[in-house]
Parts: sequence; C-alpha cells; structure tokens
Amino acid sequence: MKKLTYAQAGVDINLENRSIEAMKSVLTTRRKGFGAPLTDIGHYAGLLDMGSFALAMTTDGVGSKVLIANAIRKWDTVGIDCIAMNVNDLYAIGAEPIAFVDYLAVEKVDPERAEQIAIGLARGAQLSNMTIVGGETASLPEIIRGFDLAGTAIGVVDKDKVVTGEKIMKGDVLVGVPSSGLHSNGFTLARAIVAQSGYSYTDRMPGGKNSIGEELLAPTRIYHEIIELVRRCDVHGLAHITGSGLLKLRRISNLGFEITDPLKPQPIFDFLQEQGNVEDLEMYRTFNMGMGFLVVLEEDEAQEACRIMGPGSRIIGSVVEEGLRAGHLTF
Repeated sequence: MKKLTYAQAGVDINLENRSIEAMKSVLTTRRKGFGAPLTDIGHYAGLLDMGSFALAMTTDGVGSKVLIANAIRKWDTVGIDCIAMNVNDLYAIGAEPIAFVDYLAVEKVDPERAEQIAIGLARGAQLSNMTIVGGETASLPEIIRGFDLAGTAIGVVDKDKVVTGEKIMKGDVLVGVPSSGLHSNGFTLARAIVAQSGYSYTDRMPGGKNSIGEELLAPTRIYHEIIELVRRCDVHGLAHITGSGLLKLRRISNLGFEITDPLKPQPIFDFLQEQGNVEDLEMYRTFNMGMGFLVVLEEDEAQEACRIMGPGSRIIGSVVEEGLRAGHLTF
C-alpha cells in the first residue's frame, strides 16, 4: 500500500510557511495611536488598541471539507466549522467573540444549499454567543467549482487579560482538551486516503454506526469554555490545534513541550492512518489527533481547568527547556 503524506496529497506546510513569511515581509504598514496593532502578524488573532481594551480579529475558512459535504449532499454543519475555526482562534488569545461576517463563493447559486449552510452558521453563532452582522455571496463560475466558505470574526479582550504565551515557564503543565474529530484541517490528505482505500463516503465506517462521510463531517468543536477559564484561572498559554497539528505549539512559546500522555485519537484517525499507511509523525504534523485545544498553566490550577473544559480534559505533559515531543515522536 502506498504511503501517503500531506505534501503528496497536495499541501506542503513548509512551502505555505515560506509563502506566509514572504507576505509578512511586505505587509509592513502600521497604524499609530487609536487602533494601532498590539501584536505582530503570526499569532492566532490580531489585536488592535482600543484604549482600555483590545479588538481582536481573525479570518479562516472551512477548506476542502466542503468537498465531502458536496459528495454526500450534507451542508448543515459546515457553517459551524466556519464559525468555529474563527472563534477558536479568538479564544486562543483570551478574546470573547462578538461579531462575524461570512463569505460564500459559489460556482452556481443553490438556494437549498445556501439555506443549509446558513443553518450551520446560525448554530455556530449561537454556541459562541456572537452576532452575524452581514456577509457576501459571490457567484464566480470561472473560478469556483462547487463552493468555498470563509469568514472573519471580531472579539474583545481587556488588554491586561490577553493571553499571548509570554507567561509560559518551565514546569507549567499542559492540559489537553478533546476535539470532536478532524475539525477542519487535513482534509486534502483525508480525501486522498479515502480515494485510494476502496471505500466511499457513503460506506459505513468500519466498527461504527455512521458513514465515513458523516464521521469526516463531524462539526468542529467550539471551545466557548475558554471564556470562563481565563476568568477563573491564571492561564499562561492557549493553543488551537489545527493545520500542522502539534507544530502549532511553536506559535505560543520558544520553550519546549513534552507530551507524555497524549489524548486518545478518535477511531476516524485510526481508519485514516491504516488506509493511507501514514506514519505516526505525519499524522501528528497534519491532524489534531484527538486534541483540539491545549491549555498551559501552573499545576495547582490544572484540576479547575479540567473541570471547566469538560469531560476528557486532562494533564498530558509539561513545559520543558526545549524541543517538541509527544510520546516516542520528536518534531
């Protein structure tokens, strides 16, 4: 069986990072005074100075997960994904979401599909206590095949409550918070695996009740509990585990992370790894592998953090001097 990697499937994370750095080198204009940036480009969300508080902004999309929605004609959850991918990035700096705008680009207008997408957007807004204040629908038949869904969220945070990771110190513990599945990353590799597996999206997941397509479409979890967490605990760092998997931890600190007891991945990850003959390191560099969010704080606050973040949340490791390790894997 052919071994598959994310790059072979069509997504080269290293090349993407180089492209981002190339863009950052050009995007140097900075407003001064009211509305001036408080962070550089590259964190989970951008922060703007609003006086006593900061305005947080982020933008993201659902990616090629929409192709699976098209394949089984189930579009009522991708709106949740769109909301989640944005608000979870706001939560990752301690900001509370307040408003959202969506961007729906279509090859051909389909009112039934649009209504289902809106159902998901409305549910996501409800879960994150946020208002959808507008958006854009664009018909682009020469550019789009099917549809693409993205959005932008804004949030607010007191400037003294911003969580950037600068407080992280050696000896802090890592609390892993479960994901609901793949969330909205790694789908180019996931689709390539299914394509070579001999299975279809409508086939029942081996050992499960749902179809493979339904398992893959499980909506991204919205980590709204973070708002209570940052109010009750002295949180040193937060990480939304998305594309590039555990490599996201390098975004929040130059110290090292030692994960000695990772959360158990859901069966869908085992299925993809087996069918794609994917190496362990590639899985953890591509998917969230059962952990969608990570909290860094002192050990004496970990029990309260686990309670707030809910079932399945637990200590998985600690902050060390250097490196990034998860079990037998070194990144």
